[in-house]
Amino acid sequence: MSGQGFGPGSPKSFRYPTRAVGGDFDLEAGISRKGRKPKNPHLEASVAMRLRHFYEAHPVAVAASLLAAGLAALVLLSVHEARSRAARPGGAWAGEEYPLPSLRNLVMVAGHSVYTSATCGGTDREESWFLEPYQRHPGQAATFVAHIKEGVDIAARDDGALLLFSGGETRKDAGPRSEAQSYWAIAESKGWFGNDESVRSRALTEEHARDSFENLLFSVCRFRELTGRYPQNITVVSYDFKEERFAQLHRTALGFPEGRFFFSGTPATPAAREAALKGEAAVRAQFLEDPYGCLGSLHVKRLKRDPFHRTIPYPEGCPELKSLFSYCGAVPFPGQLPWAE
Repeated sequence: MSGQGFGPGSPKSFRYPTRAVGGDFDLEAGISRKGRKPKNPHLEASVAMRLRHFYEAHPVAVAASLLAAGLAALVLLSVHEARSRAARPGGAWAGEEYPLPSLRNLVMVAGHSVYTSATCGGTDREESWFLEPYQRHPGQAATFVAHIKEGVDIAARDDGALLLFSGGETRKDAGPRSEAQSYWAIAESKGWFGNDESVRSRALTEEHARDSFENLLFSVCRFRELTGRYPQNITVVSYDFKEERFAQLHRTALGFPEGRFFFSGTPATPAAREAALKGEAAVRAQFLEDPYGCLGSLHVKRLKRDPFHRTIPYPEGCPELKSLFSYCGAVPFPGQLPWAE
C-alpha cells in the first residue's frame, strides 16, 4: 500500500473531522450541527402524573372543559364555513358544478292537483286525481294533462329552457305526494309527448309551493339552484283566466321585467268556467291587498296547504333573494333584485 498522500506531493494523510463540542459534524454539508438535547423522561412522567391526578380529583370539571372546547371548535368551524360560502360567487361551494349551467330560460308549469292512481293509465279520468269540491267537473283531469303537454311543447322549442313542474304536498288525504312529482310522472308516462330526448333531461320539479305566488318565486329560486344563475326569460303555464294574476300581480311583486315575462294559458272546462272566473276575481283582490301572500286569508291558506309540515329550503339556494323572501308589505319590494334592468 502506498504511503502517498491524497494531494500531489503531499505527505499528509487524511484525518476524519472531530466531533464538534455539543454537536455532530455533517459530513455532506461540511458543517457542525448542534445536537438535540436529550428528553427528560422524569419531567414528562411528572406532567403526565399531575394531569392524571387532576382528572381523578375533578372528573366533571375536566369533562365539562373538554365538551366546551369541542363545542367552541364546532361553532368556529361553522362560522368560518358560513363566511367562506358567503364570500364565494352566488354562495356556491368551492368546486361546485351546477347540474344545468347552460340553460337560460325558465318554463314553469303550476300544479293544481295530486295524481293518486297506482298506474298512469287513467290520467284523463277524474277519479285518478285528488280533486277539491270546486274541481269536480267532467273534463277537469284533461286540463291538468293539457298544462303538462303545453309546458313540454314550449320547452321543446327552446333548447335553452329549463322546464319546472311546481307544486308541493298540498293535500293531506292524497298522502305525501307532491303536485310537481305527479306532473313529472305523467309526462314520463306519455313519453314527453314525443319530445323524450330533447326535454326529459331538462325537466325537473319544484316541490314546496303552496300557492301561485310561491309557484313563481320558488321556481325562480330552483332555477338558480340548478343553473347557477337567474332566468333571462320566464314563461308560466296555467289556466288562461289566471294570466292577470301571474303576468301582472305576481310578476310585479317580483319586480321581473315585463318584456321578459310570458304566459301560456289553457282553458278551464266549460262546466267550471263561470265559477272559476268568480273565484279568480276573489283571489286577485286578495293578492292586490297582500301581494306577497303573507297576511290574512292567503297566509292561512298556505298553512292549510302544508299538511305534512315540510320545511321550505329557500332561499338557501338563491341567497341573493334572502331579503325578498323575508319581505312582507303592501307595496312592491324596494330592494335590489338580480334581474333588475
